[in-house]
Formats: sequence, structure tokens, C-alpha cells
Amino acid sequence: MEIRKITEGLSVSPQIVAADLPALKAAGFRAIICNRPDAEAGDQPGHEEIRDAAAAEGLEFRFLPVTPGIVTDDTATAFGAALTELPGPVLAYCRTGTRSTTLWSLSEAPHRPLPEILALAKQAGYDMNGVARRIANGGKTPTDTGDAKFDVVIVGAGAGGIAVASSLKARKPGLDIALIDPADIHYYQPGWTMVGSGVFTPDETAKTMGSLIPKGVHWIKSAVAAFEPKDNAVVLDGCRVVKYDRLIVCPGLKLDWGAVEGLEETLGRNGVTSNYRYDLAPYTWELVKGLKEGRAIFTQPPMPIKCAGAPQKAMYLSGDAWARRGVLKDIDIHFANAGGVLFGVKDYVPALESYVEKYGARLDFFHNLIAVDGPAKKATFRVAAPETEPTTVEMEFDMMHVCPPQVAPDFIRVSPLADAAGWVDVDQATLRHKTFDNVWSLGDVMNAPNAKTAAAARIQAPVVAENVAADIDGKSPVAQYDGYGSCPLTVERGKIVLAEFGYGGALKPSFPKWVIDGTKPSRAAWLLKEKMLPPIYWKAMLRGKEWMAKPEKITASGQ
Repeated sequence: MEIRKITEGLSVSPQIVAADLPALKAAGFRAIICNRPDAEAGDQPGHEEIRDAAAAEGLEFRFLPVTPGIVTDDTATAFGAALTELPGPVLAYCRTGTRSTTLWSLSEAPHRPLPEILALAKQAGYDMNGVARRIANGGKTPTDTGDAKFDVVIVGAGAGGIAVASSLKARKPGLDIALIDPADIHYYQPGWTMVGSGVFTPDETAKTMGSLIPKGVHWIKSAVAAFEPKDNAVVLDGCRVVKYDRLIVCPGLKLDWGAVEGLEETLGRNGVTSNYRYDLAPYTWELVKGLKEGRAIFTQPPMPIKCAGAPQKAMYLSGDAWARRGVLKDIDIHFANAGGVLFGVKDYVPALESYVEKYGARLDFFHNLIAVDGPAKKATFRVAAPETEPTTVEMEFDMMHVCPPQVAPDFIRVSPLADAAGWVDVDQATLRHKTFDNVWSLGDVMNAPNAKTAAAARIQAPVVAENVAADIDGKSPVAQYDGYGSCPLTVERGKIVLAEFGYGGALKPSFPKWVIDGTKPSRAAWLLKEKMLPPIYWKAMLRGKEWMAKPEKITASGQ
């Protein structure tokens, strides 16, 4: 027997035989559902034989046969009713377990979110994306999907999505492009560090989405529920279906606040803040201004995260503000990092370490935040250094800046587009999907081993646009991405260590050393961050103007 658990109340399995029933009784099951019609195969026991064996063990039995490929709405409803009526836990079986899992998925559609249903099924080893459209439609077969069709569909209207739409429209003005995103507001997220240090105001980092959608691009204001890449379809919430010739996926990532026990309940109060949220960055500055003594903790979760330098940027700018006010000596600064290094590219570490020393910060490596008690002002960390037994430590705080754990969005992780870790699976040079030739991805959601930054998306957008345009023309990929990312590390107010690097940590400076030496703190780099990058973002990147972002061509040796 191969029993696969879906929920506490239901497990599924391939075909069972009468001799399995005593073991199923011993495993705690109280009811059996057969979803396989009799006589599908010569060696298959009939349902009555299983029913009698179940009765002998005191187990209840229900026969709900499903012909392969024909899962009716009525049978799915009956399956849901059986789960309610039968004592649990229940084992449902068919030839492989797929039909039983499909029935459960459809019956649960009115009660659980689609990503949760897909995730539970996937965890048990069953891919339910083929019925995602029905699940999104409340478990019923859609009769009016309201299909729309576009040359190119782009999922996500963040930095990557709008930039690639603009770049693609500039190359092929006649393309019929749809951009799918439910958000009303578009945020310049790199600016939130500056909001948290009192340099920018929050409203400088936000514009209405409608004002940024490129001219001639259709904006579908909806959330994506699922992908059906074999059918070139995107399923929206409410079961509407959008078809495409080519798909570009860039919805960003998910900030998993709920992964840290007690964190969501205390964010924005009790001295707990984060520059990773628009509404919390001003609270960071309030706390920094108000703290005169005590302990300030700055956390960084396991990689990958967007802008790997952001957690320590908050620490440096806070330390600088306290130094300017003359209270730094009375503040105990801790940088609790789940990793084992200050920064992943060693060339920038000496400059950063000098500021760690300047602010008297303690580096607590291999410390991963797992719980927060806001009212008690206590944080719990799991400490897992190499070759040591993991332990937990508790630290009191007066202020804590949290960088949350980060994962791919739920609807991506359970989709056929995802790799084993949940990220969109692409070729790291062309950014084309490894399985589906008419799908590309960029930004934080894809699995290329680059830094997840807006600067990376700025370089990726023209690469994807160039390659999609080439594909439309019947050509092979013509542009490649070298892993470029940039992290302007704000080490004090007025100075930045401008980290620019590509795959493998190779340095990728944009300027000559006499202009900006990225390995050293620089006033020029601060001016770039404060004065130049915001207008470059709003007026160049999002409008398809590829200043210093022309795509690198694929050479014969690079193919």
C-alpha cells in the first residue's frame, strides 16, 4: 500500500486489496471510499470484495465510481458529502489516487483557497493544475469563462512587469499585450530604506498603477489563480481565463510574515517595525528618533530575499542617526543574520565591517528569527551554526527591525512553472522557461542565482523583451543576462557603498573608479541613490528607455 495524506481527515492511495484492510484499520482509518469502477483491469478486486473486507474490520464503506477523465460535478459534490457523513479519517482510492484527489480538490473549492488546495495535493504527489479552472469556479465545470486572447500576457505590474511591457511595446508597437495585476498602487520599494531613515517621505515612493501602465497595453485588474501552460492559459480569480501566445511571469515574491510566530500581531507597535512595508517604514524612523538607550535588533532571514543589503542598510542608517544625536554609546546594536557572512560578495565586506565597528554593532551570525513576543519585547532565534547542535536563544529588545522570510507567491509555487523550491524555472542567461518555450520570467520570482533587486529587473527587462521579440520573428534567443544586480548599501547619511555584481560575485561596476569606487563609501553614490535613481526608475525604466541597460547580445560561443 502507498498511502498519501492530503489532510488530517483524508488520505488517498492507489488500488488496495482485501488483505490490506486489517493494516488500514490498525493505521487508524475508520472509513473507505472507492472511486474506481469495477472491471477496469483484470487483476482488480471488485468494490463489493473491498466492502465486505472493510465491514469485517468494522470500517464503513462508500462506492463513488469515476470513469477516467470524467469527473462530474455531481460526483465531486457526493464525495464532499461522504467526507462529512463518514467517520474519519477516511482513505479514498482509485487506480493511482488521482481521481480521489481530484474529487477532494473540487469538493473543497467552496471552502479553501485555490493555492492551498493545489499545495496540499502537490504535497501528496498529485498535480491538480489540470482542474484549476474548475476549482477556481467553486468546483463546478465552467460554462462561461469569458476568454480573452492576447499576443503576450504579462503577470505582475511591478518593476519588472511594467518595464518589460514598455520595452516590448517599443520593439513591436503592434503587439496586443495584456498586463495582469490587481493592485491600485505601484511602489518604488528601493525608496523605503530612505523613508525609514527620514530622507524620503512615503508619498515619494508611490504612484497610481493606472498612471504607469504603458500606452496601448491592456490592464487586467485581477489576481491570477493558476496557470495552464499546456493550454497557453492563465486562470484568474473568478474563473475567467486569459489565453496567450507568449507569457511573461513577474509577480515578485511573497513576504511571509506569518512564518515568524507572533510577528504579524506586533508589527507597527511594541517597537517592532520593517522597511519592507510601505506603511511601516515611517514607524522605523519614529523609533529611531525616539530611542535614546537600550537594545536595537536588526534581523535577516535565510536567503533568498529581495535586496539582500536592505536589513543592514536599516542598521547603518539608524546607527548614523544615533551617532549624530550623541546617543549611540547607550544603544546596544545587534545584527541577527540567519547566514554566516555579512555580505555575499567579499569585495564589499571590508568597507561594511568598518561601519559595523563604527556603530559598535554585534554580528550574531546563524541567528534566524522564529518568534516575537511584542508586549514582552522578546525575540526568539534559532541558532544553527555549522557542525553544532541547533539551539534557541531569547533576546530582549527596545526596537527591532525585521526582514521577513520570503518565498514565491502561492499561485506560483503550486504551478507547473515552478521548480522544486517554488520559483519559476528559467534558463539563467535567456530567462526563458526550461520546459515551456513560450514562457519567460524576470524579477524576484524566477530562480536564476542573482541578487533580487530592482536594478536586476532593470537589466532583465530588455533581455526578455529582446528574446520575446526574436521568438515572434522565428529566431533563437539573441540577448543574455549576466546576473547583474546592484545594492546601494547606505552606510551613513550621505555615503553609500555601491555594490554592483553579477553571477558568481563578479564585480560589474557601471562607472569608472575615479567616478565611483563601489568598494568604498562614496558621496557620489549617495547622490545617485537619492537624486538620480528615483527619476531613472519612474521616467526611464518604467517607460522602456534603456539607459545603461542595453541587452548583452548572445555570441556564437555563448549559445
